[in-house]
Amino acid sequence: MHKTLIVTNDFPPRPGGIQAFLHNMALRLDPGRLVVYASTWKRSREGIEATTAFDAEQAFTVVRDRTTMLLPTPQATRRAVGLLREHGCTSVWFGAAAPLGLMAPALRTAGAERLVATTHGHEAGWAQLPAARQLLRRIGESTDTITYLGEYTRSRIATALTPAAAARMVQLPPGVDEKTFHPGSGGDEIRARLGLTDRPVVVCVSRLVPRKGQDTLIQAMPRILAAEPDTVLLVVGGGPYERDLRRMAAETGVAGSVRFTGAVPWSDLPAHYGAGDVFAMPCRTRRGGLDVEGLGIVYLEASATGLPVVAGDSGGAPDAVLDGETGWVVKGGDPGAAAERIVALLGDPELRRRMGERGRQWVEERWRWDLLAEKLKDVL
Repeated sequence: MHKTLIVTNDFPPRPGGIQAFLHNMALRLDPGRLVVYASTWKRSREGIEATTAFDAEQAFTVVRDRTTMLLPTPQATRRAVGLLREHGCTSVWFGAAAPLGLMAPALRTAGAERLVATTHGHEAGWAQLPAARQLLRRIGESTDTITYLGEYTRSRIATALTPAAAARMVQLPPGVDEKTFHPGSGGDEIRARLGLTDRPVVVCVSRLVPRKGQDTLIQAMPRILAAEPDTVLLVVGGGPYERDLRRMAAETGVAGSVRFTGAVPWSDLPAHYGAGDVFAMPCRTRRGGLDVEGLGIVYLEASATGLPVVAGDSGGAPDAVLDGETGWVVKGGDPGAAAERIVALLGDPELRRRMGERGRQWVEERWRWDLLAEKLKDVL
């Protein structure tokens, strides 16, 4: 019986987009034909208890390495080979191609018939560094398929691969649970709780780091408020940039029109999207292309919720927007461009409705988890 071994350093309860991607895919595979080999989230008592509780809830087998960072060391590779043989797995899915895909030759020798390595966003940066390019090239040669998020990441990663390996690449982006993210997700309750019931709301859901563009939105707020004086920027998420963003809001004179929620539980995210009239995250590329947006699943979650989106032009973010149909792509880091599009949307309810409906339709047609899980099954 065909069985798959997932080898990954990114798996819940460790939080993050890659972790959510892998878990959502795993949930849609046959649990009797799946084994996950992953790192341990934290070595603290709390972390171990959380990991143990999470693993016990899964319908498939999860085996944890004691380390908090799973790397392709000889010891980890031997354990992966042992799990492959013990469970009779014939395919292997590396949850992140770099660097765990370096285990591929040993797993092939041990009997793996199909080896798939998934890339996200960081590999596009790796492709620009000489030593990392060589590692990507080795991974491409020793696996059957490298998957990519969108055209931006494909074009960058392919330059590090041989022509044969580049030709075997297959698109496999993360998906959206359209039953969780939908127009009736509870936004009215969030608005009421925050005292925003009668105010235009621009919402940004993301980790607070410079690349995501929350600073650009704060800098855009004076122009937005000049056109729509009651507008509130709702910044949802936590991260190391929060203190700087709060200071920036005060220095810009818009602190009274910016609300920070901090990190919110995943179960509350759909309602926070729904609290907005417009979703905006004008992300930008930093560090000479090493810090770049891989795709931007938040745009698709916002579209599924029925919101028009304003995205930045960093990396693969434009792949998550039908420019002019589900929203607009603007130059990342340009407050004027972001303000122009946001004001246009806030001032035109019919345009918001039309773009929101088209976004919802696009998610249902292309980005549902069940559709993408079927693609993964074919690749495996």
